[in-house]
Amino acid sequence: MPRSLLPHTPAREALLVLLMVLLPLSATAAEPGSLTVQPRPVEDLKAVFATVESVRETLARARIGGTVADLTVTEGDKVTVGQVIATVRDPKLPLQLTALDARIRALTAQQHQAELELDRARQLRASGTGTQQRLDDAQAALDVARAQIAAMEAERSVVAQQLREGEVLAPAAGRVLQVKVIAGAVVMPGEPVASIATNTYILRLRLPERHARFLKEDDPVLVGERGLAPVNPTDPSVTALARGTVRQVYPEMAGGQVVADATVGGLGDFFVGERVRVYVATGTRDAVVIPPDWLLRRFGTDFVRLADGTEVPVQAGGEIPTVGDRLGGLEILSGLKPGDVIVRPAGS
Repeated sequence: MPRSLLPHTPAREALLVLLMVLLPLSATAAEPGSLTVQPRPVEDLKAVFATVESVRETLARARIGGTVADLTVTEGDKVTVGQVIATVRDPKLPLQLTALDARIRALTAQQHQAELELDRARQLRASGTGTQQRLDDAQAALDVARAQIAAMEAERSVVAQQLREGEVLAPAAGRVLQVKVIAGAVVMPGEPVASIATNTYILRLRLPERHARFLKEDDPVLVGERGLAPVNPTDPSVTALARGTVRQVYPEMAGGQVVADATVGGLGDFFVGERVRVYVATGTRDAVVIPPDWLLRRFGTDFVRLADGTEVPVQAGGEIPTVGDRLGGLEILSGLKPGDVIVRPAGS
């Protein structure tokens, strides 16, 4: 009869799940109804906690000094590139624009007067009653008036640009992590208004340094569910475990730990800083895996039937469930040797 399932710890169950994802069954088919035992290297897995972090975190800064008049975002809001998240107003800037407009009007009047003087000087010169010096002076006065108007309009453009720069724009698309000011607060140029996490998220792993030699780029990782929930191998939804890849291993250790980043899809709704259970490979070992219903149990002892009809006692380890298109099985810790041909017990 089939071997009854024994309860397992969450960590052990998660280890068995990834063992089945990474490697196929360790016994090969010899003939219908029989299997030839051939141990194969399997990955040893370690359950660690990874932190959801943004690849880049940027600051939205005030470009001018003044008072925060409008604050349109709060923590957790999603923003797009160039979105206005706050408005800084300096009451001196509108006054400067008014003063510059008045000076431009005065210079425009001077320019009109200089044009009239130039026309009169040209008429007098043409009639022979005016001098060339007077004509040159009138031309110079008109040129000076035009240059002064151009300079004043450029100065006005600078003040108008400063007024437009009162809008604090989001430098990148992402989520607002912190809003560092309140409406009515006085800010200086360059002062941060909000911090934004870009839309690209990764899992940051920290493993003990004894595992550093096994960790490398492009290694697969499995990510558990949110809320640090343990993995239950008997749950059909275990096949929905997210699978990621190690994208970078940092060359510097911190606090006796090696730091690595893994890319996993579907992290956009996670909290930045949220911890997630992750299973990574930390070495290999040989293991024998057989179908669980090929195991006999009598009086608390496990047996496997060989092709010649002999039943040998074995020590069974943890169960590996079926994941996707990969067959499940049961790890045999001892009792079988390479080359043994086992058969399925009758009636199982």
